[in-house]
Amino acid sequence: MQVRSLFLLLALILVAAAAEAGKTKKEKTKKDGSKCEDWRWGPCVPNSKDCGPGYREGTCKDESKKLKCKIPCNWKKKFGADCKYKFESWGGCSAQTGLKTRSGILKKALYNAQCEETVYVTKPCSSKIKSKSKAKKGKGKD
Repeated sequence: MQVRSLFLLLALILVAAAAEAGKTKKEKTKKDGSKCEDWRWGPCVPNSKDCGPGYREGTCKDESKKLKCKIPCNWKKKFGADCKYKFESWGGCSAQTGLKTRSGILKKALYNAQCEETVYVTKPCSSKIKSKSKAKKGKGKD
């Protein structure tokens, strides 16, 4: 009976030690060790030109830090890479302007970005007429 109790006590000590070690590991994996929770982040600023890898600066009380970020080079929209939108399908082609339009509703604002609730984007109408049915090639024996 005493051996069983001793074994159970030893098992509990090992579990408690593992839990403490896990907490310490989590604390070490925290990147900055900051206890500040009200960080204000600026926009992603590319290192060169208007896209590619860069950084964003954050401030909280008297602390400041920089995080790596990236602006995709095909992301040339006026609303920026920190505002994520859900877009509807493209509208029809306007004969007056030669453009298609669609709208997007804000889904998520990253790093406390100031985003518009609804945005509108345009693109030139396709000059090619796409046919929905393709000619079927004959298969099998004649």
